[in-house]
Amino acid sequence: MRIRKLTLNGFRSYSHAELRPEAGLNLLYGANAAGKTNVLEAVFLCALGRSHRTSRDTELIGHGLAGAYVGLELETKNGTRTIEIKLRTGDDAAKNPKDKKQIFIDRQRADKAGELMGVMNVVMFSPEDLALVKASPEVRRRFMDMELCQLRPAYYRKAAMYNAALRQRNALIKEAFTDPIDPEVLDMWNVQLARTGAEVMRSRLEFMDEISTIASDMHRRLTSGREQLFAFYEPNVPFDEREAEYAIYDALEASREEDIRRGFTTRGPHRDDIGIKLGDTDVKTYGSQGQQRTAALSLKLSELALIREVVGESPVLLLDDVLSELDDDRQKALMSSAVDCQCLLTATGVESAVSGRDAAVFEVKDGNIIKR
Repeated sequence: MRIRKLTLNGFRSYSHAELRPEAGLNLLYGANAAGKTNVLEAVFLCALGRSHRTSRDTELIGHGLAGAYVGLELETKNGTRTIEIKLRTGDDAAKNPKDKKQIFIDRQRADKAGELMGVMNVVMFSPEDLALVKASPEVRRRFMDMELCQLRPAYYRKAAMYNAALRQRNALIKEAFTDPIDPEVLDMWNVQLARTGAEVMRSRLEFMDEISTIASDMHRRLTSGREQLFAFYEPNVPFDEREAEYAIYDALEASREEDIRRGFTTRGPHRDDIGIKLGDTDVKTYGSQGQQRTAALSLKLSELALIREVVGESPVLLLDDVLSELDDDRQKALMSSAVDCQCLLTATGVESAVSGRDAAVFEVKDGNIIKR
């Protein structure tokens, strides 16, 4: 899988720019705030329908502009694909919210963002990802969900249905501050959350079973066999795989009074986590910064291997100024994993980023992307 051409019109700092990356390593270099990350953000947007930096699509539109366009031509094992995303703001978009973001796949407009899942697979790695282990559970849930949406596109719909039911239950619970709750309505949302939540939990469990073995092997290589990594699913509601729906429903019923008191749903997959241990030590709590960063690197590199295994081709690897955060050994491990995939790498300089490596080099300057 490789990008043939990326076109940006009115996107972030670009009035108009094109990038035609090579099949292997591509370095985008330039000063800080030159717009290097914006290029990777545009690719990420085409893969998952959302930015990795903001939830506000209006922030992706250049200052003072009414809209933005991102177009991408992609070569896959099944042939050439095109992805286009059009963003609009202003009065016209306000009249029809569906026109604020339009997604086109192979020139046909997609009815839902979920149709985009799996068309292009990417693995994004930024300095913030090195905090994956020590960050909040929300970050690790996002790690699971983003990969599941790409590996198994049907998961996107499962998660969306669960989140929609969760919003409805939370809204109902908040009404309890002023009005009595109708128990039948609350039970209806409990049933809906239990049904959709069970599907989410089973998918997450399967994903962690798959990736944990790869991550363990990766970590053993990174540490020359000195450390044994264990990564595993930590569901908020303990469950037997066949009884997940009942477990969630019972947990929601048991937490009813606490939920009403606190004003939100306290139990369910929206509070899941990933357990990460080195031997018997919980690395999230007791690991050193070096151990936490290495464990995070192992998990992120495992994404590459798992996508290759499940999808049957390598994803596009996006490395946003991450080499400067790694020592030489970890840099080598990261770049060796990128040998058989297209990689877009950003850095402030050329020598330190691609020394000894065969790479296509592009300078990002004054809103332009220039091949050197």
